[in-house]
Amino acid sequence: MRSPVTALAQLLKLPEFDPPEGRWLDLPRRGRVWLTDLPGPTPDARTVVLLHAVGCTGLLTWFPVIEELNKRYRVVIFDQRWHGRGITSERFLISDCADDAAAVIDALELVDPIVAGFSMGSIVAQRLWRQHPDAVGGLVLCATTDHFRNNLPTVLFHAYTELAMGILHSVARSKMLRSAASAAAGALQIEQTDVGQWALAEFKSTSPWAVGQAVASLGRFHSTRWLPYVDVPTAVVVTSEDHVLPASGQRKVAALIPNSTVHEAPCGHAGCVLQAEAFIPQFLQAVNTTAARVRDRQPAARG
Repeated sequence: MRSPVTALAQLLKLPEFDPPEGRWLDLPRRGRVWLTDLPGPTPDARTVVLLHAVGCTGLLTWFPVIEELNKRYRVVIFDQRWHGRGITSERFLISDCADDAAAVIDALELVDPIVAGFSMGSIVAQRLWRQHPDAVGGLVLCATTDHFRNNLPTVLFHAYTELAMGILHSVARSKMLRSAASAAAGALQIEQTDVGQWALAEFKSTSPWAVGQAVASLGRFHSTRWLPYVDVPTAVVVTSEDHVLPASGQRKVAALIPNSTVHEAPCGHAGCVLQAEAFIPQFLQAVNTTAARVRDRQPAARG
């Protein structure tokens, strides 16, 4: 007999999710972040640092891919400032998020990690390379852009709500999910008995006011001039059915970065979760390709 969590995963077309344990990581002079650090299959496995989307937590953005990714890599996920259990501060700046990511990499003594970001996370990943190039071994940019061309509040509002509303719709369409929802909520050690409520609880851990500040900071982001100088192996995962950040703009980012690889995922902006079956293979291919390129360039880089 299938477990409730298995039933949930199959009905939502998501992989099973056994929530990993997390811990607090203190970053000197910055604050502390909630960190999930999953060892790889071997002590020398490459590390992949996962940066999440706006209004999400690290696990909410990335949970469908964790199991497969962890078969080959050490996986590090943390909540960015003003999101979930991330750092609290007087202001929100993307540049500060990039410094936070560099501090996590330094605190964990990671060597040439691959930094992968989805949506806002991809913006932070770009800034991380810009501000701390020596901290980054390679980049995987998913659902990305070099700047926001359209009405930013509208764009980010849809990015923020599409995933939650999609999950709620999927949950509501079948009473068969109730037992699965209860099991998932119990595994996550929360009181809600419905997985849709859990999804909302994850979103509610980041206040709308915080999201507004993040949106304002994203509106000032513009990387067009310096992307041609990115000198680490980079892959761009294009969410080709994306109505939030058009695929054409994502491909432009790839064209600006020298020797980047392009991986087309036939999904929308919430595809990392709601269309995981389309997103995950392309994301894994992007990570594997980037990891191989990082490995191949290391002897020359290190003499």
